Amino acid sequence: MATPRTGLPPTPNGRPPFRADHIGSLLRPPRLRQAFREHSEKRIPDAEFRRMQDEAVRDVVRLQEGVGLQVVTDGEFRRGSYWGRFVEFTEGLTVKEAVFRFRDEHGHETEFTAPHVSGKVRRKQALTVDEFAFVKPIAKAMPKITMPSPSTMHFYRGQRYADPGVYPGARAFFADLGKVYQEEIAELAKAGARYVQLDEVALAMLCDPRVRDRVKSEGQDPEALVDLYVEAINEAVKNCPANMVVGVHMCRGNFKGRYLSEGGYDSVAEKFFNRAEVNHFLLEYDTPRAGDFAPLRFMPKDKGVVLGLISSKTPQLEPLDVLKRRAEEAAKHVDPARLAISPQCGFASTVAGNPVTEADEIAKLRLCVEAAQRIWG
Repeated sequence: MATPRTGLPPTPNGRPPFRADHIGSLLRPPRLRQAFREHSEKRIPDAEFRRMQDEAVRDVVRLQEGVGLQVVTDGEFRRGSYWGRFVEFTEGLTVKEAVFRFRDEHGHETEFTAPHVSGKVRRKQALTVDEFAFVKPIAKAMPKITMPSPSTMHFYRGQRYADPGVYPGARAFFADLGKVYQEEIAELAKAGARYVQLDEVALAMLCDPRVRDRVKSEGQDPEALVDLYVEAINEAVKNCPANMVVGVHMCRGNFKGRYLSEGGYDSVAEKFFNRAEVNHFLLEYDTPRAGDFAPLRFMPKDKGVVLGLISSKTPQLEPLDVLKRRAEEAAKHVDPARLAISPQCGFASTVAGNPVTEADEIAKLRLCVEAAQRIWG
């Protein structure tokens, strides 16, 4: 079990670093999506692909700062998916089919691939440090680095997460995986990073009774998995320096506007919010699938909440008065001084992106800033 992380760094008024935040991934411009295809087919060289990524990142940093955000990412423009680079650059990880499926509002399902453990895991090179190092000198706002959570490398394939005999059990695997995060975070800190976000899907999926039933049918205990994944997060961040803020984004799945699960946070809230040694949580709250705000009553008084009230999956803009009313509802359970607002997820967890335009994306990000000003001043 991880040693608890103590001395969490202070944030303004005990809340997340910024009243308006976003989750990380942004729509790749068409020329960059085309470059991903051509590079995978070896039709453009590495240097040209990198040049095109650099250009796109510069543009998207300006886009974020232009709408008034005080926090920026590189849009995850160097990644094929939010976890793809992590798997590619970590020894012992490969890709196989997931046991779950994405679905849409009409019940249509889509299969997807997921990380798989094929050998002992080890960090063989930097995973995100180069992303941060490129953004830092070109950004006026604070750069945020996102990484998939540890459970990403385990949950999607169920009991078949690893080749037979590689690890005696999941805890041994997470002990090695934790070292990968610790080494990466140490290098990020050395490079000047002050804000790291872990993208957590498995714990959000374990809020869904149907997912829990599926887990039980495969001989696993959902509550044991919750314990395991919270411990894995704590192991990953236990050596973070005192001046680094760590947020955990909880997501029910985001692929071309589709999702993996539904259900409120009730079944994991007390355990997760209290035990996770992080500064704040970025929580999906854009549709009724996320449940109500009541689980926020379990939020410790020294942790913040970024309310994901704005959908990254649809172009319709949420009315400001509705956002204000919902923030007031959340404030019945959490001190409003510790609240912020964001989209519920990124705009492009994969290169393909969500079914929205760049104009929609800009409008949504600007809405985050305007809503934060309207709600909290």
